[in-house]
Amino acid sequence: MTYQERLKILREKKITHTLEKVEQKGSMDADDYGSIALPEGFDFAPVANHPNGSFYGVEGWSENFCKMMDMHPIYVDPLEILCGRWRAQLSRYHIKWPEDRYPYDHLKEEHVKYGIVPGIGADTHFAPDYTMGLEMGFGGILEKIRKYRKLNPDKKAFYDAEENVFVSICGWIGRHIDEIRRLIPLEQDADCRRTLEKMLKCNLHVVDKAPETFIQACQWIAWYASVTRIYDRDGAGCLLDVTLLPYYERDIKAGILDKEEARFILANLLLIETHYYQLSGCDDEGNDLTNELSWLILDAAHDMNISANLTIRVHDNIDPDYYRKGIEYLFTDRNGWPRFSGHKGLMNYAKNDGIDESTANSRIAVGCNWMAVPGVEYPMNDCLKINCAKVFEVAFYEMMETGVPSVGRLWDLYSEHLKKAARNIAESIDFHLEHAHNVLPELVMNPLMQQCIERGEDITQCAGIYTMGVDGVALGLVADSFAALEQRIEREGQTTWLEVYDACKNNFEGNERLRLMLEKSERYCQGASLGDVWAKRISDSFAETIKSQPLSPGRQMVPGWFSWSNTISFGKQVGATPNGRLAYTPVTHGANPTPGFRKDGAATAMATGIAEIQPGYGNPAPLQIEFDPRLSVEEGGIDRVADLVKTHIDMGGTLVNINVLDKEKLMAAHEDPMLYPDLVVRVTGFTAYFAALSREFRQLVVDRFIDGM
Repeated sequence: MTYQERLKILREKKITHTLEKVEQKGSMDADDYGSIALPEGFDFAPVANHPNGSFYGVEGWSENFCKMMDMHPIYVDPLEILCGRWRAQLSRYHIKWPEDRYPYDHLKEEHVKYGIVPGIGADTHFAPDYTMGLEMGFGGILEKIRKYRKLNPDKKAFYDAEENVFVSICGWIGRHIDEIRRLIPLEQDADCRRTLEKMLKCNLHVVDKAPETFIQACQWIAWYASVTRIYDRDGAGCLLDVTLLPYYERDIKAGILDKEEARFILANLLLIETHYYQLSGCDDEGNDLTNELSWLILDAAHDMNISANLTIRVHDNIDPDYYRKGIEYLFTDRNGWPRFSGHKGLMNYAKNDGIDESTANSRIAVGCNWMAVPGVEYPMNDCLKINCAKVFEVAFYEMMETGVPSVGRLWDLYSEHLKKAARNIAESIDFHLEHAHNVLPELVMNPLMQQCIERGEDITQCAGIYTMGVDGVALGLVADSFAALEQRIEREGQTTWLEVYDACKNNFEGNERLRLMLEKSERYCQGASLGDVWAKRISDSFAETIKSQPLSPGRQMVPGWFSWSNTISFGKQVGATPNGRLAYTPVTHGANPTPGFRKDGAATAMATGIAEIQPGYGNPAPLQIEFDPRLSVEEGGIDRVADLVKTHIDMGGTLVNINVLDKEKLMAAHEDPMLYPDLVVRVTGFTAYFAALSREFRQLVVDRFIDGM
């Protein structure tokens, strides 16, 4: 059986596994993981060390992780060349925060008032250094733990927990080895039997030794990615093409690997787990990092043709053919990958205190919207958000109820409340960092972070960099609301402050004329509009407010614009708004404009508008776009998309998420997802099977759709 024949079957299995998960769990409004459904009868009961029935601290987490690994199902498929698949997540059995021990009632009022996601109890969302892990292997990690336990006897509980965790990981791998041994004599297909034998040899090595070959390195990454998902859903990968290149080149030179097998191994790795991997980029001198493996990884993802989270870092010297190849797969496979990050805009990370350009260059794409310096940085990216629509609502109603209204006064009040929200989120960050190691220690990821094992401390206690990413949400809604008020009241006199105030309070009931008038005012991303002016002002103010808000020494906040999928929940916090939006409907996505902002040239206008509002400190404000380009490959569709992305990045854009979709197929799948169970979309920063999403989340993609370019 050829590799391509196997991949076709594996792709069909992937879709089946996804539908089985939906049947078992219901809609999954988050990343498409590499996991498969739990077997019937699986019942994990955590060992509690707290009266609330949950578990905390190094002892609680290590005991329960070991218990889960002991009973976690194994997965070996003779069609594959790597093995393993995760099914359960320990964090789903954990009650996030023990408020009886660490109360934060003093912060909660403003969390609600300003729609703050405070990050208290947040897990993962930083990047382990896979190079460290590959150099040590699981056996080397255990040796290091045991070495430093002797040097730091007062940290015995920490080291005992770390050792137990990694012993249990090796035990899980060992159970797979037993299953591979069982399957080999039963396999009838000679090609599959040979790959099972390679799988066995590979895993006998990686269970306790550092990887030496390409297949061993890929299998090690697959194991580590799986166990971090099991522990607490981590999804951060690595600079995959650069990390694996030495193993690939060495094996090719030795004649023990060819491109065809390498491509199949890579496809298998991407199937096992959908972690976020960056490709390409440049070194500190600007030299392109694109290499032969960079191409193979894209080709492998194309062969597999499922959801993936690959990001190409675009810089001035990138191989133009490689960049175009990425666009081609985005256009032809239509699975929402790869994404494209902008080197120029991301290098603004060096504007933060204590960050040099080399560090900024090493910060890679490892999450929905976020970047991190592997092994060093603790950024909490995508865990800290301020609902700026809620901040606007508070300011608007305060103004209308306490004095003479004007756009100027509304801006002053909005700015004051934004500062209060920033102060609250700073206090929330410090509170989280003070207690996180006693609540959810990062036992699986700590050994791949600098100084954790050496010092016997959790990464939350000893990170080399604390640049905490704080995202604003609903830029488009707030900008359009300010613009509508200025245009319709102060410039044109078509309505009054009191009329707008009463209409918003009553959700525009009986006043559709006014709602439409406000909705059709000048909007953000229309191009040189009043909405664009306000968006720039709002974003600049947000960046300044976040950067000027102090944290404890050694920590700083870094501004960005991103909502993840919180657009629905944040919308439910906010009543009707002066841009004509109805009460409790979703807010605008991240840095995106309000859906329907313009008809002609919408894609170009959006790319330009979002480039102009970048906060400027290296945290992304992604361009999220979905469209039916109407142009085929032969008619230059790829070139149009490539020009759009490159222009946005040249203007300082930081991250581009694109869905190239067939409109009729999308609309049909929205009504009946099972018509197209293989349809993959990029919902926000993550890809997912459309059929696995709830109707609300499918609607988010549909609402953002642009008909044509």
